[in-house]
Amino acid sequence: MPVLPAETEVFPPDLLDVAEPGCAPGRIWYALHTRPRQEKCVVRELLSRQAPFFLPLYCKRKKFQGRMVTTHLPLFPGYVFQLATEQERLLALKTNRVLKALPVAAQDQLWNDLRQIRRLLLSGEPVTPEEKLGAGDLVEILSGPLAGLRGVIERTASGRRFIVRVDFIQRGASVLLDDTVLVKVT
Repeated sequence: MPVLPAETEVFPPDLLDVAEPGCAPGRIWYALHTRPRQEKCVVRELLSRQAPFFLPLYCKRKKFQGRMVTTHLPLFPGYVFQLATEQERLLALKTNRVLKALPVAAQDQLWNDLRQIRRLLLSGEPVTPEEKLGAGDLVEILSGPLAGLRGVIERTASGRRFIVRVDFIQRGASVLLDDTVLVKVT
């Protein structure tokens, strides 16, 4: 069985490159809560309609039928983020793959969180999904490829784990840090 190529994670490709969320008049962010294992199907539907979305995917290597394969899995299973008009939201619900379209109250905060997650994924570092977010020191990275990102630092047996949160869904993504310069955010 052939390995499928990675799905489109973000449409349009520059959706999260813009610093201010005001670039999408008439649209707001929704967290689409999907049926189990339907995130990529929802994204295909949204892409066919040219509706803006973000589905964060991370790479996981595993052995399959005696060979190593790379799979691209949703970082937040059960969620796709859609920047939509009311009509686009209703079209997503009509796919019968979306259980709820949750409107986001803190649009600017979600925009910032998603931009940080995207940047973390593009860094090339191995990313780990975080489902149970605990307390930690809020820090900002001052140097390296992740400079400017803000998140929580936790000390683990394997080292310092930097976690970027998406507060709206109470989940996050993390990477292990080595000699990165951090400053505590007050």
